[in-house]
Amino acid sequence: MPFAKLGLSPKILDGVNAAGYTDPTPIQLRAIPIILSGRDLIGSAQTGTGKTAAFALPLLSRLGQRGKLRALVLEPTRELAAQVETAIRDYARFTDLRTVVVFGGTGYGRQDQALRQGVDIVVATPGRLLDQIHRRMLRLDEIEMLVLDEADRMLDMGFMPDVRKIIERCPRSRQTMLFSATIPPEIEQLCRWALRNPETVEIGQRRAPAETVSHAFYPVDVGQKQELLEELLRRTDYDQVLIFCRTKNGADRVARRLQQKGHSVAVLHSSRTQRERESALGGFRNGRYEVMVATDIAARGIDVEQISHVINFDVPHHPEDYVHRIGRTGRAQSVGDAFTIMTAEDLQEVAAIEHFIGQKIPRVKLEGFDYAYCRLLDPNPKPAFGARSSRRSYAPGRGRW
Repeated sequence: MPFAKLGLSPKILDGVNAAGYTDPTPIQLRAIPIILSGRDLIGSAQTGTGKTAAFALPLLSRLGQRGKLRALVLEPTRELAAQVETAIRDYARFTDLRTVVVFGGTGYGRQDQALRQGVDIVVATPGRLLDQIHRRMLRLDEIEMLVLDEADRMLDMGFMPDVRKIIERCPRSRQTMLFSATIPPEIEQLCRWALRNPETVEIGQRRAPAETVSHAFYPVDVGQKQELLEELLRRTDYDQVLIFCRTKNGADRVARRLQQKGHSVAVLHSSRTQRERESALGGFRNGRYEVMVATDIAARGIDVEQISHVINFDVPHHPEDYVHRIGRTGRAQSVGDAFTIMTAEDLQEVAAIEHFIGQKIPRVKLEGFDYAYCRLLDPNPKPAFGARSSRRSYAPGRGRW
């Protein structure tokens, strides 16, 4: 079914066509009619399924003409807020609707100026939004549509008290849409409190990684992790690679080593200034950097089509983060690969990940690296390099499949 049959307004359809979209994804196909009807919605879908358009397109259609602040979208991170605001502006290019992004880590000047000029839609992180409310730069008493995006991530980051304060400032008669890759008990409780008789749209298993991603674990001694990372990059035919580390210091250390090996590397974590973070993301998107090293702050804030591989230099502590990390590749029906470097210290986290996603992830040995304890995990590890990828063929001499 094409977008034209979903009931979107003509000007929004023009924006969809200009953005190059053809047919809606499953979550868009199911969510857009519900939102257009004015009903509350709980959307649970794997990352990379077109969720932003699923709420942005009907939201814009319902707003129609320029007016007052009537729509609010809450996001957990600055990167994600900026990304969503850019997408909404693109969809609304043939309308007179105005959108502003509000987040911390930067000055108030431009945000204040935009708010004074009047806006229809605000995309914001919870903390800075409350700051602007306290500064009397905006009010939420005429909000008609509220979107809580990446709700489980906002829960993980400790934003739920702020989110509740914001919801309490919105009219009870609003339409509320909540999107979350997973729905833990705390989010279910929030849904019962904040939503009215919501429709539920669930695409795929809540805990399953995207089916378009092939993934594998690479057991190695802790002292050989950096060497193994460099060997994986040497043997892999990649477009762009996103590497995840647990700590900011670890990300900086890995990035320096890769730069010394001649890789063009960007770094993204919370200690970088806003200008540095925007420069890193911009350079990664336009191809200036082939590798980005990041902490989990970027797990849901990066949407770059060219990411062919995700490498977990450190196994994430929380199984949910594994799903979100590898979801940065294999997006929008494309195919990607995810490698995870694991050590003996990671056995508990590895077991938790496999239990969470309900599947065994293959262990892959690489000649020349110490994987002796791999027998504790899998007595017959694959002697091949990597997991199968349907996107590329084997490249002789490169260890590619």
